[in-house]
Amino acid sequence: MANIITRIIPNTLTCGNLVSGCIATVFALSGDARMALLWIIAGAVFDFFDGMSARLLNVSSPIGKELDSLADDVTFGVAPASIIFRELQTLECPDFLAPVAEYLPYFAFVMAAFSALRLAKFNLDTRQTTSFIGLPTPANALFWGSLLVSRADWFESSPLMVPVLLVMICFSSWLLVAEIPMFALKFKHWGWKENELRYTFIVFSAVMIFLFGIIQSFWMIVAWYFIVSLCSNMMTKKAQA
Repeated sequence: MANIITRIIPNTLTCGNLVSGCIATVFALSGDARMALLWIIAGAVFDFFDGMSARLLNVSSPIGKELDSLADDVTFGVAPASIIFRELQTLECPDFLAPVAEYLPYFAFVMAAFSALRLAKFNLDTRQTTSFIGLPTPANALFWGSLLVSRADWFESSPLMVPVLLVMICFSSWLLVAEIPMFALKFKHWGWKENELRYTFIVFSAVMIFLFGIIQSFWMIVAWYFIVSLCSNMMTKKAQA
C-alpha cells in the first residue's frame, strides 16, 4: 500500500499543476489577469515539487514525464496565451490593422503551440539535464503574466502598442525553441564555486521581490535571467576562443 501511495504522489502533484492551469485559463478568458497569474504561480509550485518528489522517491516513470509536459503546456502555454488573448481583445488597434482587428487576439495562441514544441524538444534533448536550451516555459509564462498584470498601462497607452505586442509574441515564441543555452537552478553541490551565477541570480530575485512584490517583479526577474544567460554564453565562448 505504501509503495502505491509513493508512486502516485508525483503524478498527483502534476495533476495539481494541470488543474491550476485550467483554472488560470478560465480567469484569463474572463478578464481577471491577476487571478490567472496567481494560479499560474500555483501551477509552477506544483511543477517544482512533482519533479523533486519523483527524484527523491525514485519513482520516475514515462507516463509521469508525458503527463508533466501536458500539464506544463496548459499552465505555461495556454494560460499565459489566454491572458494575452484577452488583453488584445481590449486594446485599440491602429488603422492599418483595422481590417484584421477581430482576428488578431487569436495570434496569442501561437505561443501555446511553441510552448508545446519546446516541451516536446525538452523531453528528447539529452543536453538539458543540468541546463536549458531555450527559454523554459514556466519562465515565459511568469514573464507574460507579470508584465500584463503590472504594466498593462504600457500597452493601453497607444494603438501602436498592438503591433509591438504581436512582435513580442513572435520573439517570445522563438526564444522557447531557440538554440540558446540558459542556466538552470540545479545544484550538483551547495558550494560557491561553479554556483556563483545561480546564487547571484537568487539574491537578485529576492531583492526584486522585496522591492516590488511577487506580482510586479517576475517579468523583471525573467528578463534579467535571459540577459544573464546571454552574457554568460558570450563570456564562455570568449574564454574558449
